[in-house]
Amino acid sequence: MTAKPANIQALRSREAFAFLISSLMPLTQRHISIMPLILPDLLPAIDVLKQENIFTMGYKRADSQQIRPLKLAVLNLMPLKITTETDFIRILSNSALQIQVEFMKLKSHTSKNTPVEHMLAFYRNFEDMKKEKYDGLLVTGAPLEFIDYEDVTYWEELQDVFTWAHHNVTSTIYVCWAAFAGLYHFYGVPKRNTPQKVFGVFNHRMLDP
Repeated sequence: MTAKPANIQALRSREAFAFLISSLMPLTQRHISIMPLILPDLLPAIDVLKQENIFTMGYKRADSQQIRPLKLAVLNLMPLKITTETDFIRILSNSALQIQVEFMKLKSHTSKNTPVEHMLAFYRNFEDMKKEKYDGLLVTGAPLEFIDYEDVTYWEELQDVFTWAHHNVTSTIYVCWAAFAGLYHFYGVPKRNTPQKVFGVFNHRMLDP
């Protein structure tokens, strides 16, 4: 087998992750995965997902297969991390692609609402993970909408994650608060608090193509 040009492999990886992004919109009420999600062995979410007919596979078993999955890092900033893990994995199960999920944490922040044992067993520091290659990064939201970015205790390290992902990760999804933080980090766009929630699709004009 001859090696494929690097640019073709990168293009296919982008196309594959674009398909993954589209899968974030669930198509049915019943989530049945065509290909297994590769998750850390003994992750609590696995038992819940099995009851919903979502097929998962541990790292050890996946290593024995000759299938190159999409590697997705998830930076989980939510306080209730176990619940958030299950919610996002459930959504990712709609993809027909085989996805290996790895959970990232920030060394500058200690979770107060998730057992330390869980964090040690299933999460790795960004400092360790940044040496590896990922097809995608998903950054969750965080309940920080009323706090200035510079006052967030882990803002400096989070900026390092954003910059690293921009140069080293094929595609990145910023969810909720993380999307605002990304806009501020890359483009200096400040957030504006409104009396009520604003959402939808809006007209926009490209200022810097």
